[in-house]
Amino acid sequence: MKKFFPVYVRVPLIFFIVFALMEYFIDSGDRPAFIKYPMVSVFLFVFLFILIAIEVTLSAVNRVMYQLLSPEEKAKLEYENTLSLKESAWFKNLMHKLTKTEPIEKEGDLLMDHDYDGIKELDNNLPPWWVYLFYICIIFGVVYVASYELFGGDDQETELKKDMAKAKIEVEEYLKTAPDLMDEKTVVLLTDAPSLAAGKEIFMTNCAACHRADAGGQIGPNLTDDHWILGGGIKNIFHTITNGGRDGKGMVSWKTNGMKPKEIQKVASYILSLQGSNPKDPKAPEGEIWVDDSAPKKDGAAKTEKDTTEVKK
Repeated sequence: MKKFFPVYVRVPLIFFIVFALMEYFIDSGDRPAFIKYPMVSVFLFVFLFILIAIEVTLSAVNRVMYQLLSPEEKAKLEYENTLSLKESAWFKNLMHKLTKTEPIEKEGDLLMDHDYDGIKELDNNLPPWWVYLFYICIIFGVVYVASYELFGGDDQETELKKDMAKAKIEVEEYLKTAPDLMDEKTVVLLTDAPSLAAGKEIFMTNCAACHRADAGGQIGPNLTDDHWILGGGIKNIFHTITNGGRDGKGMVSWKTNGMKPKEIQKVASYILSLQGSNPKDPKAPEGEIWVDDSAPKKDGAAKTEKDTTEVKK
């Protein structure tokens, strides 16, 4: 690694990798991990300082050791370094193309007349990688201004509004087919036999104790007439079963008792299928008359509504 990457490349690279791993493996929410966990960041900075100190010390030791070598040993070491450079010629050529650095032997040709307290300045050209990056930034700036100022591209606020509108539509579509996320706004009445049979089984297990097996009412109200305390229809019944009845004297919330939205939908649909079934000795009506136009009407219920209308006339 030392052959290809000098110390000023190795140390920041190691530091960047450590911080990247920290961000990847530590869940820091909406803040960067090195801000949320300052002590870890302090440790990493100390670690970086130690790395730099080690590299600088080793570099100084190597220079001193080189000066202590005999001419034969120096020649041998330079020969080995030459072989190493030949092995990494592709990397050397690549770095030369990106930096266009002049060899140290030609520094005299690059020296400028400017001299300040013995400090001289080299007339080096800007490295190609910097120049290319500068040109790319200019091109990007032109394209950016043209896209948003001349051609009316969407700014960040407009993009956010469009994304939010799209997300809202996708959520609504998902809720239509996601039974566990169903609520009283998205629930629909079920009329197929398998769903009603499943709803009846749920009713017998959880509801018959208070409403009787025929839903005629016992502790709880009669569920077969057209009177409702908290409103009828699939949406109101779904809401009542989910969240419970009146405080202190109504039924419990079945959502908190482990009943899933899909199960609540089935039992609510089964209850509505019992409308007008006229059970034996039903409990007296409670609440107010509530007519659900979307619910299927039994023959008896339709006849009762018709008779009521004629009496009113």
